[in-house]
Amino acid sequence: MNSRQLLRALVCGASMLGATPLACAEGTFDIPAGARFNEAKLGKISEFFANEVATGKIAGANVLIQQHGKPVYHQIFGVQDVATKTPISDKTIFRLSSLTKVITSVVAMELIQDGKIKLDDPVAKYIPSFANMKVGVEKKAEDGSKKLELVPMTRPITILDLMRHTSGITYGFYGDSLVRKAYKEANIYAGDFDLAEFAERIARLPLHNQPGALWQYGHSTDILARIMEIVSGKSLLEIEKEKLLDPLGMTDTGFFVTEPARLQRLAQPVPNDSDFRVGRQYRTEVRQKWESASGGMVSTMHDFSRFAQMLLNGGTFEGKTYLNPKTFELMASDHTGKGSGVERDHFYFPGDGFGMGLGLAVRTDPGNAKPPPPGSLGELKWDGAAGCYFVLDRKQDMFFVVLEQTPTERQRVQRTLKQLVYEALEN
Repeated sequence: MNSRQLLRALVCGASMLGATPLACAEGTFDIPAGARFNEAKLGKISEFFANEVATGKIAGANVLIQQHGKPVYHQIFGVQDVATKTPISDKTIFRLSSLTKVITSVVAMELIQDGKIKLDDPVAKYIPSFANMKVGVEKKAEDGSKKLELVPMTRPITILDLMRHTSGITYGFYGDSLVRKAYKEANIYAGDFDLAEFAERIARLPLHNQPGALWQYGHSTDILARIMEIVSGKSLLEIEKEKLLDPLGMTDTGFFVTEPARLQRLAQPVPNDSDFRVGRQYRTEVRQKWESASGGMVSTMHDFSRFAQMLLNGGTFEGKTYLNPKTFELMASDHTGKGSGVERDHFYFPGDGFGMGLGLAVRTDPGNAKPPPPGSLGELKWDGAAGCYFVLDRKQDMFFVVLEQTPTERQRVQRTLKQLVYEALEN
């Protein structure tokens, strides 16, 4: 199936999904369209974050809920740095970590739209070393020890695999498989390297699984970014600025914060929190060659809210189209569900009730929890290890964003915020 046929099939599938009635909605899951926010109930969000700051769990946060293109809740809590006590503003700069993947993926979708790359293109078409990669299969020896056997790929890795995280490329900082240990031991972050060198380092490592067989979080987006550089003839930041950041007015979104004036706007976690080390310490304050498409970008509420509204609008903002309707629906459709052949394991980070679109998670069912977590079918979301998180609810024409720097508290904060947001919605 070529990419045009795949596009048509997936768009039709997304339409059919939206037309299927939900039989077991309960609690705050899948509230009927047209809900409005109860201002008194929104006050519980303020109470929660004020307590987080007062008890020293987080330094501060910027929280925005926007519906029908207008803010319905926008509050700032705490400070951007407890050492300087500088207040947070919409110009405070936050490390996005894995929210970088969503920005990178949107620009990749623009290149697909332009015909520069296709979803069914083999990665080796652009990076030849990927043609010879092997898959690591764990075998048990007679003494009970595990060893890694390298076997050929059953099919090439494609652009689609990179965008839905089914390439077999992984990370070395979670899990205990032998392939992940090989990643950890390979010292792939050593020295000052660019995306071209990084792609070659990944190509020398075994794949965790066969392409298309398992959802596997890792450096797929970095390899996608290298292909974006190759087809555009520009650096990752240059192509992102040209296609997305500059037209959207995202003036403070990029990879490094080294200028003295901008450094004064860089948010920091509380001193006893993590140092953002996710496999390695990516220091945004130190300019380097590697523009980490998987986790290296920074942004502000001013910038990121414009990006979120563009996605909520289906790919348009202030009269400019970034993604046409078919491209957007392709991105926002589940590519790991029934019929995809993709398995899920303990490390399926989109979570229960979510499928995987091209660069972000998409809600496909209520999940197994009773009652199910709040949300709507078709919800789009992602978050980053530094603490930032966003949710798009197209049914309610609403999105919310929290920007904070708290690697250790983020999951608890995100769950609580989402619950409070949906509890404040009423028909």
